[in-house]
Amino acid sequence: MNTDLVALLGFLALFALMVLRVPVGMAMGLVGVVGYSYVVGPVPALKLVGQTSLRTVTDYTFGVIPMFMLMGALVTVSGVSRELFKAANSMIGHLRGGLGVATVLACGGFAAICGSSVATAATFSTVAYPEMRRFKYPESFSTGVIAAGGTLGAMLPPSTVLAVYAILTEQDIGKLFMAGIIPGLLAMLMYVLTIVAIVRLRPGWLPAGELRPWSERVADLKNVWAPMALFVFVIGGLYGGFFTPTEAGGVGASGAFILGLARRKLDRAKIREALLSATRTAAAVFTVLIGALLFGYFLTVTQTPQKITEFLVGLGLGPYGVLALLMLMYLALGCLMDAMAMIILTVPIVFPVVTHLGFDPIWFGIVIVMTVELGLITPPVGMNVFVIKSVVERVSFTTIFRGVAPFVLTDLVRLVILIAFPVLAMWLPSRM
Repeated sequence: MNTDLVALLGFLALFALMVLRVPVGMAMGLVGVVGYSYVVGPVPALKLVGQTSLRTVTDYTFGVIPMFMLMGALVTVSGVSRELFKAANSMIGHLRGGLGVATVLACGGFAAICGSSVATAATFSTVAYPEMRRFKYPESFSTGVIAAGGTLGAMLPPSTVLAVYAILTEQDIGKLFMAGIIPGLLAMLMYVLTIVAIVRLRPGWLPAGELRPWSERVADLKNVWAPMALFVFVIGGLYGGFFTPTEAGGVGASGAFILGLARRKLDRAKIREALLSATRTAAAVFTVLIGALLFGYFLTVTQTPQKITEFLVGLGLGPYGVLALLMLMYLALGCLMDAMAMIILTVPIVFPVVTHLGFDPIWFGIVIVMTVELGLITPPVGMNVFVIKSVVERVSFTTIFRGVAPFVLTDLVRLVILIAFPVLAMWLPSRM
């Protein structure tokens, strides 16, 4: 049996296992080991399982993932999300649409510490949604702005998705984190401008909130200085070369722990909750990562990436035509899969295509993560929408998708801007 047929059968088997709801990491690992065993032999395949698993969980570079996850978990149980929203709401909530803008700003601040889109969407479904409904904001807008704000979690550092992309493609994690800052800030700005446009077009649709005295606003702002200072310290140290990414994760987790204790936001129960949450999430990520690496070895021995590269280049579409095809693929997959699973499953296949076409790997990482995140809020199965629906059960999927539609259009414009002006992603990394 030739390797082309073996590779095709491997992909069909992987698809069948995923349809049967086998966890993606286990499905990739199983197909990878069986396929590698068929091509190379069972003994090398079994050795590969042990070597890959041990190397992955003991690699110093990979330590960045659990460290930043622990940092995000400690910040989450400390109630920072509620403090961020309260501070933003105090400053601009009294304006028409102000609660929506406050939600975007708070999502951005929380994403800059948490690093997870799904966690950001789930958290603000409980924090921001009740407040917007209290002031009679439409359900569609309230849920739509939370779904869009949640996508900031994968773009702003420390992003777990960007870290995994860097590991899979052997890129500098610190440079990828820096590359995500300006596109992430651009996303926040464009979301805010979208809300402003909605207010102008439909003045009575988004009511004004409560005007609070300046003493209360200042007090609310004081409550968020500590987590913001922690973020600036960690990312600033990474940018300045004082920390490696793994050291930055350790410093961030330690800083979140110390600040939580100093501000009396952490007790024994919350510390235990944070440790368990970070451990579970890190274990899930490492399971998927090990499965992807095993699947990657199978792809290597069947020369699948090289053959796909030859096929796509042979279409004669040019570099940007092929890039457009890849982005359409990610948009479609984003409707069906989690961002992490998508990146891990597809990057070993498409990365050789990208490098062959001459695109910068750092820039491509930002483009693909942005495309993947856009898929998380598009119908029929946007993952962020499902998360919000699980928290706010009485709201229909149709209502959420209707509310998120303006932000999807905004994201498409932002994607075009990033492709047209790569300097937006490359300027900060070039100055490290």
